[in-house]
Amino acid sequence: MPKNEAIILASTSPSRRALLANAGIAFSSMRPHVDERATEAPFLKTGATPDFLAGLLSRAKALDVAGRTPGAFVIGGDQVMAFEGRPYSKPENREEARAHLKHLSGKTHYLMSAFAIARDGAILFEACETAALHMRRLDEAEIDRYLARLSDEALFSSGVYQLEGLGVRLFERIDGDFFTILGMPMLQLLAALRKLGALHD
Repeated sequence: MPKNEAIILASTSPSRRALLANAGIAFSSMRPHVDERATEAPFLKTGATPDFLAGLLSRAKALDVAGRTPGAFVIGGDQVMAFEGRPYSKPENREEARAHLKHLSGKTHYLMSAFAIARDGAILFEACETAALHMRRLDEAEIDRYLARLSDEALFSSGVYQLEGLGVRLFERIDGDFFTILGMPMLQLLAALRKLGALHD
């Protein structure tokens, strides 16, 4: 079992792991046993907002791993994309990815990135940040060329892009924190870990 001051990321996401590692945080990672679709399904029926869903899933992941690792500070994170006021799911295949890009072309969508810190069955801190992304207008030939060069990881991500890669070429303007777009509001996370005594600079 982890020692009392251990920090665990309740995720195996390469991007979230890289964000924490690059910030010099000593942590381990563990995959949460959370069925995201089943967790959010009852709330989708009642019109839950995207930021609520991001927070819901972050808490579920953090609590699941915290229940298996007594004494550790466990970070759960989730990102939900919103378009035209509704949650927008990740594409399941290449044709859905193409359709998503056609819908988003020339319009603004939002990314809600949430995190929760849990320890011993309790949520100690949580936050959610939003970024607005303004996609430039794309014609079908541009979309086809973009998809042909895309990795599977980016292809099946929210919005069909990773901003740290080829995805940056899709946009004309971005309003919001870069870390929020990558999936973890790092400044808020670092402040929370300091406040909880889990991080010492």
